[in-house]
Amino acid sequence: MSLSSLSHRERCLLSLFVLLVLAAVVGPAVPSSGLGAAPFADGHAWRGLPNAMDVLSNLPFAAIGIWGLRWLHWLDRAHEQVQEAAPLPQAAFQPPVNSLDCAWMFFAGLILTAVGSAFYHLEPDSMRLAADRAGMAVAFAGLVGFAVCERVSSRAGWPAAWFTLAGGLLAAAICHTTGNALPWALVQFGGMALIATLALTKPMNGAIGLKLGWVIFFYVLAKMFELADHAIFEATHQLVSGHTLKHLTAALAALPVLHALQAMERQALRHNPGAATVTA
Repeated sequence: MSLSSLSHRERCLLSLFVLLVLAAVVGPAVPSSGLGAAPFADGHAWRGLPNAMDVLSNLPFAAIGIWGLRWLHWLDRAHEQVQEAAPLPQAAFQPPVNSLDCAWMFFAGLILTAVGSAFYHLEPDSMRLAADRAGMAVAFAGLVGFAVCERVSSRAGWPAAWFTLAGGLLAAAICHTTGNALPWALVQFGGMALIATLALTKPMNGAIGLKLGWVIFFYVLAKMFELADHAIFEATHQLVSGHTLKHLTAALAALPVLHALQAMERQALRHNPGAATVTA
């Protein structure tokens, strides 16, 4: 595929990825903030479980991840029924394959995020932090790919997801081995800047309708809770910490993706009412 065959949005996306890679390679090293071993506000144990609230607050990630995978499995089976009832080219319902692939990556990443974050918060250190970030990288890559499918092009979404995944895993490894947090910051904040930019653009034809504005809202709110970890813990008389609220709020950022899948479900049912009897 030549550059001349790329659309304007695809060329802009490619330029952004090139700039992020260059910034990671030639940019100044940014020392890690020491979060690998820094104490969080709430260190209370519960029934022998250390840092219990920061560990258990990861359960919504796993729950939504499993829920999302169930919906995706249902959509696959519904599409199979449509094809059996009206083979191509008569079948009108064609799910956006690349968007669904990115959604599979996203929801699987949520489960990995729950496992990695719980593992980290049991006994925070730099090695466990790298494992936490690795799970986050999978979920983040799926989200970026889905957003690109919606606002750039369907064909660009899957490569964008894999580029983000490779960059995220490499950035987590670099931060762990060298202490340079710049690549991870570029993946996290550069990726969110991309999603925020895409939220301002017109969806492509055939887009499902992923509400990127809500994703950004919950992400920003989660970051605010994270920064106010100790302040919230003291303000609530040590009832709940900002970091616990960060986990709960960040999990809500997955709800717009679930809503998009439900929109696909309604479209599938319009073309195949009998698919409502399918159980995942």
